[in-house]
Amino acid sequence: MSGWHATVLTIYPGMFPGPLGLALAGRALESGLWRLDVRDMRDFASDRHRTVDDTPAGGGPGMVMKADIVAAAIDDAEAAGPQRPRILLSPRGAPLTQARVRALCEGPGAILVCGRFEGVDERVIEARGLEEVSLGDFVLSGGEIAALAVLDACVRLLPGVMGAEASASEESFEQGLLEYPHYTRPQVWEGRAIPDVLVSGDHGRVARWRRAEAERITRQRRPDLWASYSRLQGARLDNLEGFK
Repeated sequence: MSGWHATVLTIYPGMFPGPLGLALAGRALESGLWRLDVRDMRDFASDRHRTVDDTPAGGGPGMVMKADIVAAAIDDAEAAGPQRPRILLSPRGAPLTQARVRALCEGPGAILVCGRFEGVDERVIEARGLEEVSLGDFVLSGGEIAALAVLDACVRLLPGVMGAEASASEESFEQGLLEYPHYTRPQVWEGRAIPDVLVSGDHGRVARWRRAEAERITRQRRPDLWASYSRLQGARLDNLEGFK
């Protein structure tokens, strides 16, 4: 078999493929553009209760996923092919970015570890070099929903998955900006008309309008992105000046 290869390590394998079995990702999965292995970490437990967690050292609430169980699941997944990034979905991880998504989808795939309870024993994070990734400043019940989001973001960028390959280059975050507004027929709906520039037939004006709208929306809604974009644009202008 070929294609981008994702392995998900979880104690709830029934959550997969879930939405990844539908629409673009589902069709790509069926056609072999990517592969999905889902492994139950309880299968790597040695006791009859298939225990994957224990009480936290030092006391405190909740339970912690055991290092030996998680490590065994990771090692087994790595035996399936070339080495892939090992990602732990965690609220304390680095925020997922479109740039990281692109880097992941350009590689051979990924191993995604779905934490549960209070988290995963720190020793396995260190010993197996897990990259902690977060979807944002909030906490989920476990890593499964986050894993679905990471996989969806990657799969849609794989060659042959999206019908209009060029559309991805204009999406939010690809150029450092949020995406411009979209419209379609009817031309007037509830008294609201499509902006005249979009029905003018002047492709140059349309492109300029879209860029201006993307900049306006980014400036208003995401000042952090706007600051980064402005710095980058300033650096590009400085480089151009240096060539004169």
